Amino acid sequence: MGNLYAESGLDPQNLQNSYEKKLGHTNASYTQAVDAGTYDNFINDKAGYGLAQWTYWSRKQNLHNFAKDAGKSIGDLQMQLDFLAKELAEGYKGVLEALRTATSVREASDCVLTKFERPADQSEKVQIKRAEYGQTYFGKYATKGMEDNDMGYTNSTLVDCKVMSPNHSGKRTHRIDRITPHCVVGQLKAANIGGCFDEASRKASCNYGIGSDGRVCLVVDEANRSWCSSSSANDQRAITIECASDKTAPYAMTDIVYNKLVELCVDICRRNGKDTLLWFANKDKSLNYEPKDNEMVITVHRWFANKSCPGDWLYARLGNLATTVTAKLSGTKTTDSEKTKTADVTTEAVSGTLEVIYTGTDGVEVHNTPDFNASSCNKTHGPVGPATKKGSKFTVAALVTLAGGSKMYKLKSGLYITASEKYVKFTKTETKTESNVPFKVRVDITDLNIRTGAGTNYAKTGEKTGKGVFTITEVKEGKGSDAGWGRLKSGAGWISLDYATRI
Repeated sequence: MGNLYAESGLDPQNLQNSYEKKLGHTNASYTQAVDAGTYDNFINDKAGYGLAQWTYWSRKQNLHNFAKDAGKSIGDLQMQLDFLAKELAEGYKGVLEALRTATSVREASDCVLTKFERPADQSEKVQIKRAEYGQTYFGKYATKGMEDNDMGYTNSTLVDCKVMSPNHSGKRTHRIDRITPHCVVGQLKAANIGGCFDEASRKASCNYGIGSDGRVCLVVDEANRSWCSSSSANDQRAITIECASDKTAPYAMTDIVYNKLVELCVDICRRNGKDTLLWFANKDKSLNYEPKDNEMVITVHRWFANKSCPGDWLYARLGNLATTVTAKLSGTKTTDSEKTKTADVTTEAVSGTLEVIYTGTDGVEVHNTPDFNASSCNKTHGPVGPATKKGSKFTVAALVTLAGGSKMYKLKSGLYITASEKYVKFTKTETKTESNVPFKVRVDITDLNIRTGAGTNYAKTGEKTGKGVFTITEVKEGKGSDAGWGRLKSGAGWISLDYATRI
């Protein structure tokens, strides 16, 4: 359906836009003329028509004959659906088999795009957009009429990395109609949040983690019940999201994290056929409320255990979260009173080089302002010109996070380019860590892993620090830690300083 929506807007009488002026017809007049026989060039006019924008002469002839045999208008919806099924079954058996066996919307969408529709533009951008359309319809219709033990689920396309946890109860026993956001108590990157739950001994997990880097980590598939809220009943029906936060009350989150939470909630609701996110700010009302088919309800961990989670900072903003997400789902804008400081564009100074890795012939757009809808300078429309092709390199001055959580790099030239790793590769300028060793740190968690080197790419020694005070003799930057890695004076190995407080 995503591809059909892209082709025709799901209008069975849709005449290819570029041919309306050329042929002197609207959708309705073209359909009427073909039905009446007053227009006799339907088969050979090369104009796309109908749900699938049939264009090639032999396919249009088959469609025309099928309509005549059925005694239906050329623009009849059911007739076109029947013809589409016949065409797939007889002429595109490989596509039909792929649709039956595909394990993701993207896989099915790409097959229809490249082997059935075959438009001129089959670039990665087009593939992503059509899959997004398909994901929307999948969420809206895929679970309708299913029994509770036979539900269809997908994971978010916003996922940047996966650290899968063994800690879950398998397939859900209840449809998804709740979202439960949590504070992770630490400004951790997305992959590090996943790393908190990658051992069975932890006996806890979540569906997603949103890191301080604004990235999303998949920890437990949406199809499965995570162990996150101290409530089996809640976790059976909720998507649970751990969000990077400060270590101390009120457990504040950055703009980057909050905006990504908004974006992720919109995606979760849309894929599950919901257009309204509700926050009642009342435990009894929330837990006793039975959501309508189009509704999702926010619940919180503190209702099920003696915890402050998700922290007073986020708890105070859950009304805004519900309002903002619902507005985005309906396509309306939030009022000024509904906007918060977290909707501002934020800029982080970074230093490094960027290389375009996108191989598409259309290049990567560069913009005059930090706005993907701003004037484009790609191709021949500005000073950057063909330099936006694969292999082009730029000097980066800053990382900009937009209101919706999307990211752009500010170039030394003053222009802006996407920060998506699908299109560009960023290499940070290495700086030496200032540590003034030795120094002491306090660890307040019992299960901080000790590693053989400075980074999550080094093996765990199998030992943990436990709570206590430790002396650090050396500090290095390394994968998986914002604050760096510290070598223990005991010689046991290295620990992530994200989990330690300097004293």
